[in-house]
Amino acid sequence: MTTNIEKPQARVKVLKRPHTGVTVTNVVETKKPVSVTNFSGVYQLGPMERIEIIKKGVPAGEVAKIAKTIGRPKERLFKVLGLPRATVDRRARSKQQLSPDQGERVLGFSKLVGQVQVMIEQSGDPSGFDAARWVADWLDRPAPALGGRCPAEYMDTAEGQELVSGLIAKIQSGAYA
Repeated sequence: MTTNIEKPQARVKVLKRPHTGVTVTNVVETKKPVSVTNFSGVYQLGPMERIEIIKKGVPAGEVAKIAKTIGRPKERLFKVLGLPRATVDRRARSKQQLSPDQGERVLGFSKLVGQVQVMIEQSGDPSGFDAARWVADWLDRPAPALGGRCPAEYMDTAEGQELVSGLIAKIQSGAYA
């Protein structure tokens, strides 16, 4: 199942009214799907769009796709995000959605990788840089700004993910270079 993270786009719809011969042109908002593994796309969505995705449900199968993209076993991602392995695997096999709480953590992880991707793209030449793998490595390294704890220890809650995201922003500004 493909995750339908959607970003609004406009398209023109032309209607011809019967019996009058009048042609009406309307601009209609449509949705363009963005995958959970399109990290910069997830990051660039607005909060309302991400909330809508969380409420609709993130497919459980997306966890394995993210794990593959970051080059880590899905069991490691389960641990980092505090996801119950048996539940996620069962839901993935039956093509079900994660609970809103679980989906929020998965989407938050994608957003964090997207934040790094966008940061690198804005900083210069991103060629050869793999943001997903860099984040996976960085999360497992002790951070002085976290009292020597690893950022991965904070990824299992929304507040923790915000803390880690703020740390990435400080790195970008040079505060923790």
